[in-house]
Amino acid sequence: MTDSVRMSLAQVHDTARRLLLAQGFSEPHAEAIANTVTAAERDECRHHGLFRIAFYVNALKAGQASGEAEPTLTDLAPAIVRVDGHNGFSPLPLERGHAPLVERARAQGIAALAVNNALNVAALWPEVERLADDGLVAFAFVSAIPYVAPYGGIKPVFGTNPMAFAWPRPGRHPLVFDQASSMSARGEIQIRMRDGKPLEPGWAIDADGNPTTDGKAALAGAQLPFGGAKGSAIAMMVELLAGPLIGDVLSVEAGERDVAKTGAPCGGELVIAIDPTKAMPNGDLARQAEHAERLFSMILEQEGTRLPSDRRYRARERTTKEGVDVPASLHASLMELLAGRYSGARADYEGDPETGKSAA
Repeated sequence: MTDSVRMSLAQVHDTARRLLLAQGFSEPHAEAIANTVTAAERDECRHHGLFRIAFYVNALKAGQASGEAEPTLTDLAPAIVRVDGHNGFSPLPLERGHAPLVERARAQGIAALAVNNALNVAALWPEVERLADDGLVAFAFVSAIPYVAPYGGIKPVFGTNPMAFAWPRPGRHPLVFDQASSMSARGEIQIRMRDGKPLEPGWAIDADGNPTTDGKAALAGAQLPFGGAKGSAIAMMVELLAGPLIGDVLSVEAGERDVAKTGAPCGGELVIAIDPTKAMPNGDLARQAEHAERLFSMILEQEGTRLPSDRRYRARERTTKEGVDVPASLHASLMELLAGRYSGARADYEGDPETGKSAA
């Protein structure tokens, strides 16, 4: 038996969509989630690709997520629109909120989308990249379940609390970065556990506060913020932007809601879009773009450098033609779910993301 199964991106999308439908998701949710999962596989962001299917299914089967809730939009101000996910997963609310956010950003110069009551186990770069493709500068912030200890502490308070940024580049792929405020994303630890690999030093501490490179000990302990006190401050900022600012929960509160330990937090996300043509006198987009490209050129002139997202774009070119390799164990579990069976979906590294046990 081979260790992996080659799938085209069309097969990834079709498998994810049909699997989600078989497990009880509505067509709109299944399509939106499949789009998100396929984008992650396409760009070789594996810890947000098919690996995450188990998280979606477990949360639905545990009764903590709705598979059919229709997001509702509300105008809070001329430049602020709210999308209530009604305990559904975030891909559909984000798709529903995209066009209204673009419209308001172009009308007002800057606008924000507040997403409430949505479960999020996806990356942030898809939503900001879509906005940059529409010519807008974009930011996104989301909190999670308490995984990360504040600087100097050993008890988790923050989520991995990622933030994303996108800058449009006329005639080219936009510049995009998406990074956790912790030393590593949660999924990176989970993937290393699955593959039997140690963590990098400095990523995490065990329950007693001792440094560890063991994934299981890290999950029982706490992840660490990047850059010490600086990363801890950024994690706190994300908590405030994605929680109290938009009337949603803190990571600790999201963790309290996840009584079934699905690893799928329900909370808020803040997305900000800026129309660059309205950010300077005369709206000289060409001048802005040329000025930005000067910066990118100075970076790339140095050996060993690259721009954020370049690796993803190279992967995108390759996987669009060649497809992706899916671990055989993950593929087998996906086929079981596709057949409509469920006995505690696995996150492809033996069980629940927090406990190592089946969620069933």
